[in-house]
Amino acid sequence: MIANKAHSSSFRDPSGYVFIEEGVLKRIIYPIYFKQYKALADSGFFNVLFKNGLLIPHQELINTDEHIVIQPEKISFITYPYEWSFNQYKEAALLTLRLQKYSLEHGFSLKDASAFNITFHKGKATFIDTLSFDFYTENSPWRAYKQFITHFLGPLVLAHFYGAQMLKLISNFIDGIPVKMISDLLPFKTKISLFLYSNIHLLSKLEEKHNEDYKGETKVATLSKKGQLNIIESLYDYIKKLELRENSEWGDYYHKTNYSDEAFKKKSEIINNWIINLKPKTLIDIGGNDGTFVRRIKIEIDETLVCDIDNNAVDFNYKTLKNNKEQFMLPFVLDILNPSAALGLNNEERFSFLNRIKAYAPDVTLALAVIHHMSLSGNVPFDKSAAFFGSFSQYLIIEFPKRNDSWVQRLLNNKADFKDFFDFYNIETFESAYSLYFDFIESKPIEGSERIMYLLKRK
Repeated sequence: MIANKAHSSSFRDPSGYVFIEEGVLKRIIYPIYFKQYKALADSGFFNVLFKNGLLIPHQELINTDEHIVIQPEKISFITYPYEWSFNQYKEAALLTLRLQKYSLEHGFSLKDASAFNITFHKGKATFIDTLSFDFYTENSPWRAYKQFITHFLGPLVLAHFYGAQMLKLISNFIDGIPVKMISDLLPFKTKISLFLYSNIHLLSKLEEKHNEDYKGETKVATLSKKGQLNIIESLYDYIKKLELRENSEWGDYYHKTNYSDEAFKKKSEIINNWIINLKPKTLIDIGGNDGTFVRRIKIEIDETLVCDIDNNAVDFNYKTLKNNKEQFMLPFVLDILNPSAALGLNNEERFSFLNRIKAYAPDVTLALAVIHHMSLSGNVPFDKSAAFFGSFSQYLIIEFPKRNDSWVQRLLNNKADFKDFFDFYNIETFESAYSLYFDFIESKPIEGSERIMYLLKRK
């Protein structure tokens, strides 16, 4: 029996919708999209994209005159554009352009170019909206061109000039950052760039003029296929060369630790011993920087999520993942003091980080060198951080830097006259607060440091 309620993230699509049946995500296709779907399937278009990992594979379950039902390959954890590092965002943009180029060359075209049509799966960007492909109409411009500018080129160029935090603007504009806003924010010198002028500043002017002159009539623009391919190629070449111009405090974290190489090794050994005994299938490393400790785990884990607040650290992790051709790890950007919220209509189109991680239910959570930043930089009491980790962690491996740890002292000294307010930062208060949510299985000091490792199990 087919569910009759569209998944909250896909109700806008007139071609069909996603639904969940007995815990399995499926997609129903309406008759209005039958011609496109059958042409894409029969021509081998889908299969080529499947084999190259560009489009999420699916299997066909039902094919009748009333509907077609497909079941996409399972993606266990979806990340959103505002959780991607700069180079992840670039890869998603380039994938969209590659898909449009391939589509044009085979008689099709992407009817939309939303960044939310892409997520990261098995170590690479993957397109997940099977129904985004339509027939190409001769001499018609790319109908999703403006959407590509507002979802991809605009955010990336803003990040290039002002830093990776600009990528998070897409969380406030899930239908795309307005072209005028992008144009107004960019430095004046970008107006003398032919590429940026034509793709952003001129587009903004034309949009504004169109809004002023609109009288209920729509002029049909024309553009040859060759002209469209030239635009796609220019977009691809420009985006491929884009780089960030910023450094960060944590991008080189493991070369600035306050304990010895031997202590670093001991910490890794403690984690490994516990992980080997737990034999997890899934793991999340909260504040995992560049994934160093996850890569030092000596047993195979099906999937690991590694998130960090620092774009450069996540970027370095992602580049390492690509170089090593690792498919088991998913890096993403996350501020645990302000995790991604639920967005969209009824706050249900894009799920919050907490909803997604609770559904993911990792076997083990790592929280290494995190608690002192939460408590002292973020002013988060231990009972609040314990509730956070307890909401999704079955087993928690957490590192506690003691009060006389040099990093802790540095953070306390930054509090100036309010330093005494943080008297709660001690082992006894930490253990008391966390015991409300977890059973303490084992604790081990890291020799050569002022830090203790804890293995906890949720009550």
